[in-house]
Amino acid sequence: MAVTAAQVNELRNMTGAGLMDCKKALTEANGDIQAAIDYLRKKGAKVAELRAGRAAAEGVVIAKTTADNKKGVAVYLSCESDFVGKNDSFVSFANDIADLALAKSPATLEALLELDLNGSTVKAQVQEKVSAIGELINVSAYETAEGESVVAYNHMGNKIGVLVALNKPLNDAISAVGKDVAMQIAAMNPVAVDESGVSADVIEREKAVAREKAIAAGKPESILDKIADGAANTFIKENTLLTQPFVKDGSKTVQQVLGGAESGLTVVAFKRVERGLGK
Repeated sequence: MAVTAAQVNELRNMTGAGLMDCKKALTEANGDIQAAIDYLRKKGAKVAELRAGRAAAEGVVIAKTTADNKKGVAVYLSCESDFVGKNDSFVSFANDIADLALAKSPATLEALLELDLNGSTVKAQVQEKVSAIGELINVSAYETAEGESVVAYNHMGNKIGVLVALNKPLNDAISAVGKDVAMQIAAMNPVAVDESGVSADVIEREKAVAREKAIAAGKPESILDKIADGAANTFIKENTLLTQPFVKDGSKTVQQVLGGAESGLTVVAFKRVERGLGK
């Protein structure tokens, strides 16, 4: 199939690979973006951190919890310019939407947009902001978390919002370690709490990439499965929260740090929302 310039540009934005590398990868993958990414990885091309094909955006992410710390929400109100995103009224509007979400517990982003906020829907008020400011403004992400306790963390000027749901009621020790774990999630962006949250498709893709690299490096057939399994195990260790080395003390895993704060303490769920990327 013919590969378009738009497809090549999208792949370049996602991977940081060269123009001709992206064009060849898309041609080999018949235009399939994910397959083209895998092709680049297998060929050893430089692939930058994936940006999910989404254009960079400004705005604020607001993460907060209910008074009893049993539930949390994270809302991303996006806009085009840093000037608008830092405006006090824009930030206040984002907080109003987050407070409404906490109070009403809508199940989806679409349901949140239809809620009444000071006499009109959230969607209508967003459109009013668009008309008044002249920029594209959206509620671009909405996430929730519930647990025996939930810790909310807002990172550096509301660029990232994190919710951490834990299996024990909040106390000072859990609050402190919960914030540390939230900071870990903001910095390291794990894909899941533990291995059970990683899809079989992701694991098989990591194995396939490792196998192709090993073949290209001339490794014997007899050890390809071992190499693939090792790559999958490394991926899980480095990309699932509880097995990651703790950023403040690399000699311990996140799970060990949690257990050290209180026996049996663990994370049951987390949500991470990043400005420009959404989830």
